[in-house]
Amino acid sequence: MVTIKEVAKKAGVSPSTVSRVLNKTAVVKDSTRKKVLDAINLLDYRPNFLAQGLKEGKTKTIGIIIPNIRNPIYPVVTRGAEDAAKKFDYTVVLSNTDENTETEKQSIQNLRERWVDGLIIAPAGKEIEHILELQRKGFPMVLIVRNLDIPVNAVLIDNYRAAYDAVSFLIKTGHKRIAIIKGNQQLALYRDRFNGYKQALIDSGIFVANELITGDDSDSVQWSLDGYNAINGLLTQGIQFDAVFATTDLRAIGAIRAIKDHQLKVPNDISVIGFDNLDFSSLIDPPLSTVSQPFYDIGARAVNKLIQLIEGETKIGNSLEIMPTELIIRKSTK
Repeated sequence: MVTIKEVAKKAGVSPSTVSRVLNKTAVVKDSTRKKVLDAINLLDYRPNFLAQGLKEGKTKTIGIIIPNIRNPIYPVVTRGAEDAAKKFDYTVVLSNTDENTETEKQSIQNLRERWVDGLIIAPAGKEIEHILELQRKGFPMVLIVRNLDIPVNAVLIDNYRAAYDAVSFLIKTGHKRIAIIKGNQQLALYRDRFNGYKQALIDSGIFVANELITGDDSDSVQWSLDGYNAINGLLTQGIQFDAVFATTDLRAIGAIRAIKDHQLKVPNDISVIGFDNLDFSSLIDPPLSTVSQPFYDIGARAVNKLIQLIEGETKIGNSLEIMPTELIIRKSTK
């Protein structure tokens, strides 16, 4: 590995002059700077930013821990985070937990051993002790997407309100028998969406029918299949319903396929509304009505909040930021 002394020797300057050129900490004559940069290029020198960061107490590296990269929301969240980090000259390191809390704990340990300055975490499950331990130690951390109902810094949406509004829309447009594909109730965001669904029905005087509550509690990302199986099961049993509230767009897509396979039409026979507003939700047939989440902005805002913690601009605490959602009405609903 080429050292700074070798660069200095090649350029005919002192090592401290090379450092000033690299760090832009002092005025250096243009001719001297050119000699140094030419030597760097010729020798293919790469500064050891990790060593420099450790000396200064910061590595300008952020760890992002997500539950499953196959879930199409997380590449968007991560891109938002990475773009925001670049503006502050931070680098992002990604870790995937495969919806496993033990893997999440190991990822936290691994990233901290690699001296990341802070963590952005979309939790894999409902366990909280390892998250609270980071909080107690004063380690900069922001939770995203999935709420753990604990007092830590987080950037989330109001899943309850978004679901309530979506189901209320279905009710206002004449639907009374509304099925739900509920998602994994071990996760707070799906519990919140389920509770929003139920409360919207109750507030409109509509009985919450247990036979219309369907869906898989597994952690699989095969949500389209979950949506298909859930609605196919209801239709095969002859259970009557006039709308479906799916807790993800992928579940909604599976639901639409099941409805079509039973020679029924969306939305003429059954309306379908999803949750996420994935890029392709407007391209399916019919285009999907859905709750739009600002995934890119969630990632970017989480980085901004985290860097404020790292740089000491704000204190480690429990600042919760709720990002806005929007109900997008397309042709899958009446």
